[in-house]
Amino acid sequence: MKSLRRLHTYLGVFFAPLLIFFVLTGWRQTVTIQRNKSSGQPADWLSNLTQIHVDQIYPTERGAEHGYSPTLFRWLVVAMSISLILTIGLGIFLAFRSSRRPWPVWLSMALGVVLPVLFLWLAQKR
Repeated sequence: MKSLRRLHTYLGVFFAPLLIFFVLTGWRQTVTIQRNKSSGQPADWLSNLTQIHVDQIYPTERGAEHGYSPTLFRWLVVAMSISLILTIGLGIFLAFRSSRRPWPVWLSMALGVVLPVLFLWLAQKR
């Protein structure tokens, strides 16, 4: 059980920076009104769920998206984003407080920042 808790701590701290990045960019995407959006009926249910993330709207055949106000849903997404960021921050804090040795926690968090940046850099065509 102790090693499972330790694995949970290190994985949580490792993915925390990336989670915060995606939550912040998703939050911005949700509250940014002026974007190049195309209105059209996506083909399948997965595309419809993606439309909720991108446009805060569930497309219907009736074309209800033209008279639809996503304001309440946007506020819910903002509240969720703030809560998730706070929860991630609390998790990082608890990881440091519950570890006898802080260097593995620091190492996990540093790798969680460096590896995504490195992977993005390596993926660029030279």
